[in-house]
Amino acid sequence: MLLAVVVLKSLVEITLMVIFGRFVLGRLIGVQRQSNIIWQLLDITAKPALRLTRALSPGFILDCYIPWLAASWLAAVWLIALKLKIGICLQIGLLACKVN
Repeated sequence: MLLAVVVLKSLVEITLMVIFGRFVLGRLIGVQRQSNIIWQLLDITAKPALRLTRALSPGFILDCYIPWLAASWLAAVWLIALKLKIGICLQIGLLACKVN
């Protein structure tokens, strides 16, 4: 169970970093972002979370807000995973959790 929580927490952290990196790079390079290979890589990596957010969100939410909404629910999932990890570590002992 601890491994599953750690993997979930790590995947959420990576996705949050990709969305944040995509945002920052998009702001730095502006309209030329579609031709930037790094932005394209970040965009491809962030697409699953963004598509899931678009599918689950109401239609009146504009597309420009989807990354913010995705980051919000990912942050909530990260907090839940963190709470689960802390709870598991307190149950099994802190020495057993040091590796993870």
